[in-house]
Amino acid sequence: MKLFSVAALLALLVPAALAGNQPIKSFVVSYPDNTPDSVVDQAIEAIQMAGGFITHRYNLIKGFAATAPAQAMELVSTLGEGYNAYVEEDSTVSIYSQIVKVGPGS
Repeated sequence: MKLFSVAALLALLVPAALAGNQPIKSFVVSYPDNTPDSVVDQAIEAIQMAGGFITHRYNLIKGFAATAPAQAMELVSTLGEGYNAYVEEDSTVSIYSQIVKVGPGS
């Protein structure tokens, strides 16, 4: 089974490697708690094979943050379909997006 998984990864990653100049994106991947560690490890391996790297592996939740070519994000999403993987592009979140003046003379 592992050999098949690795062969499938290589088949999916070869076109990405040949495409070149793919945009690099940061994303966060999380899995339900009952997901086997081997599934998470397989996703990490796929990202690394695509030329990406893991920027953080979470301890409180089962998941990680990574930076990789955009196609790797799609691959990880596909690999995690059977385990309800949640893949989202990383972004900055703020509670204050605009300063509003209130009161007289504003």
